[in-house]
Amino acid sequence: MWFRSSLMFLALSSPVLAQETIPNTAFEGETDVVATGLVHPWSLAFLPDGDLLVTERGGRLRLITEDGLVAEPVSGAPEPYVAGQGGMLDVVLHPDFAENGWVYLTYAAGNRRANRLAIARGRYTEGALSDVETIFEANISKDTDAHYAGRMTFLPDGTFIVTIGEGFDYREEAQNPSNHFGTTVRLNDDGSISADNPDIKDGAPGVYSWGHRNAQAILYDAESGRIISHEHGPRGGDEVNFIEPGVNYGWPIATFGIDYSGAIISPYETYPGMRDPIVVWDPSIAPAGMTLYRGDMFPEWDGDLLIATLQPGNGETRSGHIRIVDLNENGLPQGQTVILGELEARMRDIRTAPDGSLYVLTDAYDGSVLRLSR
Repeated sequence: MWFRSSLMFLALSSPVLAQETIPNTAFEGETDVVATGLVHPWSLAFLPDGDLLVTERGGRLRLITEDGLVAEPVSGAPEPYVAGQGGMLDVVLHPDFAENGWVYLTYAAGNRRANRLAIARGRYTEGALSDVETIFEANISKDTDAHYAGRMTFLPDGTFIVTIGEGFDYREEAQNPSNHFGTTVRLNDDGSISADNPDIKDGAPGVYSWGHRNAQAILYDAESGRIISHEHGPRGGDEVNFIEPGVNYGWPIATFGIDYSGAIISPYETYPGMRDPIVVWDPSIAPAGMTLYRGDMFPEWDGDLLIATLQPGNGETRSGHIRIVDLNENGLPQGQTVILGELEARMRDIRTAPDGSLYVLTDAYDGSVLRLSR
């Protein structure tokens, strides 16, 4: 089954170009420190018993209980290639985790000369993974340690989508769907290729969309039926997209950003036959993890995107914030708010907890898990 937005035409309208620096707004609630001492935490998942699983980019999967961070890492996790942006990345539970115990991990596999994004799954029980196996690897290797992407989201039919970056030095390959650079890929829960994926000419196995740079978040919103992702632009040009099957999202032919050197990447911001984003940030905010809020604790944010960012969007510092993108009833942006900028922390992930509170990861050698509530 393809998951196509019922409001697909909205993604074809002109993107909102956010060029102004938005001032920080005081967060009206409680900010509690759940755990500290995490080394560059990257992603988190909520276990049914209230415990948390947290990945550290350096290669470990950690467990947080009501007593805090467990000293010993979760055993059995795959050993990633750790360099630059590579390492242990996303962690996601199977929708039927309570019955089957499957935990999914994305990570960098290989070595300095040849590495790629991989996915492993294992059964989690009491601080350990068993039956661990690599179920998917990108079909092309690279010799860079950047732009792995690596976020996952499950769909209602039990398949899941993973984002794969274009490796930084291989950006032109994002327009070549015969490999996995710069794509989203849709898989069955065992890592096999879904039979009803879009028919893309010369497309690599599983390719669902292409023309992406480095998508650092992807989610499925059951209420709207949309798949939403965001990705890093180069210097400027971070963007939010509605992901649909068989669609080319333009990179690097169409981009609102320029090269880090100041050189022009492309004369085109939009291009015929390629899908425009719904939001573009210039200057960049370096968006990381993302949640679409559905909960009662913060009703003013219901249906809005909450995005963890690594930098503020004004180019002055490397600290980040939480960026709230207010979506209207049609799913289009109508305003933005910045909170937690006063913490001056790089923020790597944000997730909605079962009780409607929000959990945030700060990206540092001594990283933290924060809980936002009221």
